[in-house]
Amino acid sequence: MAIKAGDFIKLNYTGRVDGKVFDTTDEQVARDAEIFNPEATYGPVTVCVGKHHVILGLDEALEGKEIGSEGEVMVPPDKGFGVHDPAHVEAFNKNSFKDKPKKGMSLKVPEKGEGTVVDVIGNRVLIDFNHPLSGKTLSYTFRIEESVEGAEDQMKGLIQLYAGRDMEVSLSSGVLTIQLPPGITYDRRWLLWRSRVIADGFELIPGVQEITLVETFKRPEEPGSDISE
Repeated sequence: MAIKAGDFIKLNYTGRVDGKVFDTTDEQVARDAEIFNPEATYGPVTVCVGKHHVILGLDEALEGKEIGSEGEVMVPPDKGFGVHDPAHVEAFNKNSFKDKPKKGMSLKVPEKGEGTVVDVIGNRVLIDFNHPLSGKTLSYTFRIEESVEGAEDQMKGLIQLYAGRDMEVSLSSGVLTIQLPPGITYDRRWLLWRSRVIADGFELIPGVQEITLVETFKRPEEPGSDISE
């Protein structure tokens, strides 16, 4: 059966620009391309087709395909990271930065965000606040691994997609319960994306009437309690 918008699938993909890998779900490909991130989770990602969980050009290419399909799609800038806007390249005084700016360096500028130094001319530093891949045509190879059925697995996929976490999930009488792991209140990524996970859960997963987040704390074992007599 052909995949349609709203279907949950597991997807493997590799993105390239000018032949160079910049993003992948394959750990070995990441290592070979020297972009391996030890904090990242590799393997197929769960996405809901048509909901922009991946770059727009890739997302659109998934509709109509079959489970097990492999393919390649060329993604133009307007369906990738956007068209490069010259208005987002600005000049700053070099003396306003603590570290000496160098071409190619990433810098954070208050009220502007993070940009890339594209040139240093005398005391002027030119910083590009466009996405580094803006204006680029991208190439994605992909394989649709399997369909993801069931509210629990779909929610687990959303949590992994946004927060990079594995959590226990259960559904009973329309109530979807997420068991939060210890220390989650210190996880900035979870705090940033929690509301999006919940919103997508209600929007994309049929039958969910309530989402409950549960933290469970166990009494610590007393010293010496495990010593055998």
